Amino acid sequence: MAKYPFTCALVTGASSGIGQEIAVQLGMSGVSLVLVARRADRLESLAARFKNVEVIVADLSTIDGVGLVEARITDSTKTPIDLVVNNAGFGSSGLMHEIDLDRLSREINLNVLALTRLSHAAAKLMVPQGRGYILNVSSVASFQPGPGSAVYSATKAYVTSFTEALHEELRGTGVRVTALCPGFTRTEFSEVSGTNSIASQVPNFAWLEATDVAREGLRAVTRGKALCIPGALYKGVSAFSGASPRALVRRITALPTRRR
Repeated sequence: MAKYPFTCALVTGASSGIGQEIAVQLGMSGVSLVLVARRADRLESLAARFKNVEVIVADLSTIDGVGLVEARITDSTKTPIDLVVNNAGFGSSGLMHEIDLDRLSREINLNVLALTRLSHAAAKLMVPQGRGYILNVSSVASFQPGPGSAVYSATKAYVTSFTEALHEELRGTGVRVTALCPGFTRTEFSEVSGTNSIASQVPNFAWLEATDVAREGLRAVTRGKALCIPGALYKGVSAFSGASPRALVRRITALPTRRR
């Protein structure tokens, strides 16, 4: 297993997908863990595999849930956290005006507000110490508008922009900040976001494995990279989006949602 410079990592959304894979790779490397998610049974099952694991059951779409995790990050009586992984998030699929507004509000609260508050808590802790790591899980969807998943793409655009800015703000402080921007990854995401119909049309070669995405993200934050885009295909997609006229990108990304 890889050796990491972290001593204790807090991982949100650790009960499945990329977050779980990040937790597993850190645990196998001997890093102490603080695991955060809503599903207690899954967290307890994961915690049983490793030593030195804390579990926090919290809904980060609520201010009370975020407060629990903020308190742990800043708690000086417990093992100090030197890596915060903001992985928790979810998406919604469909025309924006037809999706339940409460769901969209929870999506924004989790993907944007919780991530911002926990990044703030982490930076406030780490900067005076002159050392620390923040890994924010975004998406390749952050590089273009997403008709049919408008709110999700917009929240991830925020995550990527915010993380790049934070990376520069903290340059020279000893705190390393990275945005992990994967494409289609084999997780429960499609089922939760209601995009199974879209996912079923994605060719096999376009899928990433959560294990590989987790490994690349941890390697990138260790090295202090601002952005990590796993896979040659998605590096190309992000480059195309950045180099192409925005009107063209909008038209292309809207094609799957056009009503016939």
